[in-house]
Amino acid sequence: MASFLVLKHMLFFNRLLDNIFIVLPHYKRKKMKKTLLVLALFAVFISNAQSKSDLQSHYEAFYKEMKSQGDVNGVINALTHLNVIAPSQQRRDTLAFVYMKNNQNLQALNTIGIESNPNDSDLAVQVKAVTLKALNQPQRAIVHFESMFKRNPTPYIAYELADLKIQIGDNDGAGTNIEYGLANSKDDMKYAFYERQQPYEVPLKAAFTHLKGLMQFNKDKEDIDAAIVYMDEALKIDPNFNLASLSKQALESRKAVPKTEE
Repeated sequence: MASFLVLKHMLFFNRLLDNIFIVLPHYKRKKMKKTLLVLALFAVFISNAQSKSDLQSHYEAFYKEMKSQGDVNGVINALTHLNVIAPSQQRRDTLAFVYMKNNQNLQALNTIGIESNPNDSDLAVQVKAVTLKALNQPQRAIVHFESMFKRNPTPYIAYELADLKIQIGDNDGAGTNIEYGLANSKDDMKYAFYERQQPYEVPLKAAFTHLKGLMQFNKDKEDIDAAIVYMDEALKIDPNFNLASLSKQALESRKAVPKTEE
C-alpha cells in the first residue's frame, strides 16, 4: 500500500514538472526533472520512515501503559500493531504468551504455529506445549514438553509428561517421568489442582504418587488393590488431596462391582 502511494505521488509530481518546465529546452527540462524527481523521492521515503518511527514509538508507549494498567486486550492490541510495524520473533512469542495466559489458546497457536522447531525460544516451546495440552491434544503437546524437558529438566515438566503419557496409554514412558519426579521433587514443591470450585495445592510428591496409582491401574485393571495402595500413599502425604480421594473412591466402586460370569 505504501509503495502504491509513493508511485501515485511520483506520477503526479512528474506531470506537474512537465507543465512547469514546458518552456525550457528539452535537454535542460529532462535534466532538471531527473534531479527534482530524485529529491522528491528521497523526501517521500524520509517522510515514510519518520511516520513509521513515530508509529512504533506511539505503540511502544501504548504497550507500556496498557501493561502497567493490567489491560490484557490493550497489550494484545499494542503488540499486534508493533508486529506489523516492526516484525520481531521475540515480540511474536510475547504476543502468543499473552494470548495463552488469557486462555486464548487458538490465537496463541495461530501466532506462532504448532510445529516443533529447534530454533524456537524457550517461551515459544512453552506456549506450544501448554496451549496444545489445554486444547486436548496430548500427543502434540508431549512433543513440546519433551523439548522443554531436554532444555531444562524439572520435576514440574516431568509431571506434565507423565500425565499426558498416561492419557495416551504410554505407561512405560509415564513411569520413567514419574520416577524422575519422585527422585527430584523437593518437600516445598507444590502442584495446583482445579477440579474443585476452589483451586488447591498439594506437595508435588503426592501428585506424582497419585499418577503412579493411575499408571498402575492402566497397566493391570484387574489388580485394583495395587492402584489403591498408591492412592493411600498420596493421601498419607496430604490427607486433603481431593483428586486422590476421588480416584480412590472410583477404584473402590469398581472393585465392589461383581464380575459377570461368562
